[in-house]
Amino acid sequence: MTAQRHPIRRLATALAAAGLLGLAATAQAQIKIAILQELSGAGATAGTNAKNGALLAIKEINAAGGILGKKIEATVSDTQSNPGVAKGLASKAVDDDVFAVIGPTFSGSIMVSMAETKRAQIPNFTGGEAAAITQQGNPFIFRTSFTQTTAMPKVARYIAGGLKAKTVAVIYVNNDFGKGGRDSFAKAAEAAGLKVVADISTESGQLDWSAPVLKAKGANADVVFVYTNEEESARALRELRKQGWTKPVVGETTLTGQKVIELAGDAANGAVAHVGLTVDAPNPLMLKFKAKFYEEYKVISDHNGIKGYTGVYLLKAGIEKVGKLDRVAVAKALHGLTVAAAKQPGVLMDVSVDANGDLDRESYIVEVKGGRQVVKEVLPALGKK
Repeated sequence: MTAQRHPIRRLATALAAAGLLGLAATAQAQIKIAILQELSGAGATAGTNAKNGALLAIKEINAAGGILGKKIEATVSDTQSNPGVAKGLASKAVDDDVFAVIGPTFSGSIMVSMAETKRAQIPNFTGGEAAAITQQGNPFIFRTSFTQTTAMPKVARYIAGGLKAKTVAVIYVNNDFGKGGRDSFAKAAEAAGLKVVADISTESGQLDWSAPVLKAKGANADVVFVYTNEEESARALRELRKQGWTKPVVGETTLTGQKVIELAGDAANGAVAHVGLTVDAPNPLMLKFKAKFYEEYKVISDHNGIKGYTGVYLLKAGIEKVGKLDRVAVAKALHGLTVAAAKQPGVLMDVSVDANGDLDRESYIVEVKGGRQVVKEVLPALGKK
C-alpha cells in the first residue's frame, strides 16, 4: 500500500505545482499598480478622492478587457499624510515589482517617495503641484495636475487684468506645496505689476484663522490670495466672511474644490480660482465622469478624483503607445506624448506631456455660486496660444 501511495502523492504534488504555476502565471499576466494616497491625516480629502478616481478608472479598463489584454491589479495603501510613511510604502511597492505607482498627492510626500520609484525605474503619477517635483531630472515622474509655474501666471494675470487690482495679500500654508506656490505666485505677481503687501504663513491643519485674516485685512489689499490645503481653505473662507471681508478672494484649485465648498457653506460663494480640473467644465466627457463618480461613490468628485482617474488612463495611453509592458519604454514614450480625448476618452481632455513630465491642457477660471463651481472663462492650453 505504501509503495502504491507514492505515485499518487507524486501525481498530486505535480498537479498542485502545476496549479500553483498556473496561478503564478495568471498573477504575472496582471499589470500591478500601487495606489499610495493620503487616506488619513491632513491630506485625507485629497487622497481619498484621488484613490477613488484611480479605482474607478481601473474598474472601467478591466471591464473593457484591460490593457493589451491584461487586467490591472491594484493595491491601496495609506501614507497617513506622512512623507516618511510614503517613502516606506514606495519602497514596498518596489519590492512588490509593481508596474506603476499612483500617488502620493501631497507634494512633501512625493518629493521623498519618488526617489524609490526612480531607483527602480517605475513610472510614478502624482497630483502634487509643487514646482520642484518635476525640476529634478527624474524621468519616471509624471504630473496629473498643472505645475505651479504654469498655474500662477494665469492667476496673477487674472487678478491684475480681470479684477484690475494693484495690491494683494498672500495667505499660504507653510509646507512644500504652499511655499512653492507662494514663491511662484510672487514671481508671477511681479511680472503682472501686482504688489504683494502682506505675506502670511499658516500651518497645515491650522484651526484658528482669526490672526491670518486680521493681518490680511490690516494690509488693506485689493485682493486676498489664499493658497492652502482643502480643510484650511474652508476655515479661511469662513473666517474671512466672519470678519466682514468684502473684497475678492482668489486662489488656485484647492480654494474652490468640492470639499471646500461643502465645509465652508455659504462662505465659499464668491470665491474665484484658476483650476486645471473641474467636474463642472463645459465638456461632455468631464460631465460623464462626474456622473459615473457620483454613481460609484455617492459624492461629487473634486479635482483630485479627476487626477487619479486621468492618471491611470494616461498610463494606459503610454503602454498602448509602446505596445508592450516595458516600464522604461513606457516612461520614455510618455515624454512628448499628446493624447487626444477623441481616441482615449478617459483622459477627459486633450493633453500633452513635456520632457519634464508636466502637462499642458486647457484650464478654467471658476467662481463659486450657489454652492457649486461655475466656469467663468476657458483658458486654452499654452501650446495653442
